[in-house]
Amino acid sequence: MTFWRSALVGVLVLGLGLPAAASAAGKGNPMVLLSTSMGDLKVELYADKAPVTVKNFLDYVKAGYYNGTIFHRVIPGFMIQGGGLTADMQDKREGQKAPIKNESANGLKNDTGTLAMARTSAPDSATAQFFINVKDNGFLNKESAADKVGYAVFGKVVEGMDVVKKIEQVKTASKGPHQNVPVDPVTIKSAKVVSE
Repeated sequence: MTFWRSALVGVLVLGLGLPAAASAAGKGNPMVLLSTSMGDLKVELYADKAPVTVKNFLDYVKAGYYNGTIFHRVIPGFMIQGGGLTADMQDKREGQKAPIKNESANGLKNDTGTLAMARTSAPDSATAQFFINVKDNGFLNKESAADKVGYAVFGKVVEGMDVVKKIEQVKTASKGPHQNVPVDPVTIKSAKVVSE
């Protein structure tokens, strides 16, 4: 009898969770299309959970900042990082804005397919660079990170995880001070807001 009661409670909890998940996906979150040299990615941004970070990302998208930048750090089983360097491995300084407040305490987790802001060891140092988690990286979350600050998740890939997986598998090498750099550049050809 206890087993059936537990199963019924599980079904009720699942049933209650479905409408919430459906409404979360359909509540008009901003969507951005990243067209890369390996295919397109569509990302949903969580402005309600990470308003500063989403505004920052959208500002860069609208300014055309990401166009021509590359995924310059690719680590299989971890993440792909981009949005700040050109194909010749130069920092894209022109158009870069001031660092933003770290919103890692927003409850979003560094799970597979999520977008998070890259930063230095200083908590509030993120500018334009972001990364896409290719697996659940719980150690990057606020409560688990070595510095207890964590990395702010602000969106998720909703179409194109197959492209993310292709990028994850490219051959990499060291280039100057940079490690895990794709041998053949993986370029963000364009980034466009498709809905706001």
